[in-house]
This record gives sequence, structure tokens and C-alpha cells, in this order.
Amino acid sequence: MSNEIIDDYFEALERLKNNVPIRIPKGSKINNDNVSLEAGRKKGTIKKSRPVFDELIEEIKKANEKDIKPILELQNKSDKYKEKFLHYKKLYEECLNRELMYLERIDKLEQLLKTNRPINNEHFN
Repeated sequence: MSNEIIDDYFEALERLKNNVPIRIPKGSKINNDNVSLEAGRKKGTIKKSRPVFDELIEEIKKANEKDIKPILELQNKSDKYKEKFLHYKKLYEECLNRELMYLERIDKLEQLLKTNRPINNEHFN
């Protein structure tokens, strides 16, 4: 295969890396088939069995890994915030339970005070 054709594939790969493709939609995944299509060839033209594509396939793998890395970082960040959210939700629910317990306790104490001895009602109204 001529160097010109291989160069077309590498140029297509660069366009995909920079997210400025000509023939396929922006934001497309970087893989062998999309590089082929972007280079103006058919799907499946980049094959591992063809030694001429070894370097290109390696570059596609590297570009794909770089493409996935930010997604994994965002997933980790999302998981961390989800854990924090669940922690604070638990604390919030514990606070509500404690608040209800205190309200019930205050009500019982007020009832005890009202029934056991007369007091000035202005403190409890």
C-alpha cells in the first residue's frame, strides 16, 4: 500500500483526535472503522492482519485510551459525589429523627408539668 494512502488514514485520525471530522459526525468514537470512514474508505479496511497498518492501529489505540481517560475521571468524580450525597442524606435523616424525638419529649414534659402541678402558662403557650 502506498504511503499516500497510509497518510490519508493518519490525517483522518488527527481530524478525529481534534474533533473536526469531514466525513463522519463530530464526537464519534476513535476506532479502526471510523478512521477508515473518515479517510474515505470502507469500514473494515484497517485490519490487524495487514502489517502496513500496525503503526496506525497502535496510534488509534493510544488515541482511544486518551479519549476514554476523561470519561473515567468523571465517573470517579461522580461516584465520589454520590458517596458524599448519601452520607449527607443519612445525616439529614438522623437530624430529622432527632428533632422528632425532641418534639415528642418536650410534649410529654409539658403534659407532665400541666398535670402534676399548676404553673404560669405563659411559659408554655
